[in-house]
Amino acid sequence: MSDPEPCRMKHTEDPEEQRDPMEESEESEELSEVKEESEELSEVKEESEELSEVKEEHHVQPGEKPLSRSKTKHTFLKKRRAKKSFTCTQCGKSFTTKHNLERHMRVHTGEKLFTCTQCGKSLSTKASLEIHMRIHTGEKPFMCDQCEKRFSDKQDLKIHLRVHTGVKPHVCNQCGNSFSQSSSLKIHMRIHTGVKPFTCHQCGNGYSQSSHLIVHMRVHTGVKPFRCDQCEKTFLCASNLKRHLRVHTKEKPHSCSVCGKRFSLLQYLHRHEKTHTGVKEYMCFECEKTFTTWIRLKQHDSIHTGEKPYKCSHCDKRFSMSSSLKRHERIHTGEKPYKCSHCDKRFSLSGHLRSHEKIHTGEKPYKCSHCDKRFSGSSNLKRHERIHTGEKPHTCDQCGNSFSFKSHLKRHMKIHAVAKPHQHSLRSRPDGREQERKNRSQ
Repeated sequence: MSDPEPCRMKHTEDPEEQRDPMEESEESEELSEVKEESEELSEVKEESEELSEVKEEHHVQPGEKPLSRSKTKHTFLKKRRAKKSFTCTQCGKSFTTKHNLERHMRVHTGEKLFTCTQCGKSLSTKASLEIHMRIHTGEKPFMCDQCEKRFSDKQDLKIHLRVHTGVKPHVCNQCGNSFSQSSSLKIHMRIHTGVKPFTCHQCGNGYSQSSHLIVHMRVHTGVKPFRCDQCEKTFLCASNLKRHLRVHTKEKPHSCSVCGKRFSLLQYLHRHEKTHTGVKEYMCFECEKTFTTWIRLKQHDSIHTGEKPYKCSHCDKRFSMSSSLKRHERIHTGEKPYKCSHCDKRFSLSGHLRSHEKIHTGEKPYKCSHCDKRFSGSSNLKRHERIHTGEKPHTCDQCGNSFSFKSHLKRHMKIHAVAKPHQHSLRSRPDGREQERKNRSQ
């Protein structure tokens, strides 16, 4: 089953964004590892201090021969090894105290001794429980000095600061993309491996992120929790609502560097840019026709397969795509969700609204490459340019005549579809001049 409103979801790198339970457990484990690394750094700091103490203990007195650097280090390492007498039998890691080793062992055993009294969640360390409790109390003691955003955990603040510094220490060894969090890299790697560990029990669709599965499940349940406060339209996910709101705000932040045309979505800009480059990277294996977008190829494929799985609930008409069915059903319902911001006219299709609004703005972004004539729509420009090129793409399947415009072909087809009413009578009943010729010949 395909999602009718595919959400363009990506893993958020902001630790304070809402997380789903399955990913939270992964990040919790990673956070424990980070805390252990932090403890190791503390131990390294202790080692550095102890090394200084060793050097002080062997401070050269007048008349004494100074110890070499290697001897100083050897003395320090000997002392350090004596202290690090607690070793993990699972991974060989050593610790200075028995308590640190016991805490580390919970990573291997999965033991979680500390339970939250509010929600029953279990955690492996007391420090982790204290951090978790801040979710319930709402306490956020750590504040970013750049934007004043607050966090419940110091480590979350540290990760957040990378937004300002631009530091992305976790690099993908496949494509070179870098990430500010190891969890983001881990999820990204599934693109290369193709691993989709989260499966829908209803239809079997697989997903690389649990958050994507949660959104997909709404297709089955029909839940659309995100509502537009302008027109009451509801959406499966926040990204779809955000994209929809630009219909009302008219915001178009993405501009074409070639012609200056602006777009509300980056994907629309990328699709438009292909009209300038002529790149058509999607090819039909049946007829080798190429297309600029995957969706255009998918639409074209139905010509070969004849598949039309979407049936209108009002009539027997069927469609190859759900979006086509949705548009068609507005004929029956009379729904016109797109309203002009300049007048009260409404439209059933967003494309019709965009074309209409150019009447008010006078915008004509499409210029003919052969003359200076300009047009409000790309289809109008395409039709006009056939005057210059002589292209006649519409061919009659009865006689082979070609036409520049589809309307001209339709008009021509009436010649074949309907017999001329006076054709037979003209041939069987000669006019006066014909009779005169016959009389003269006699």
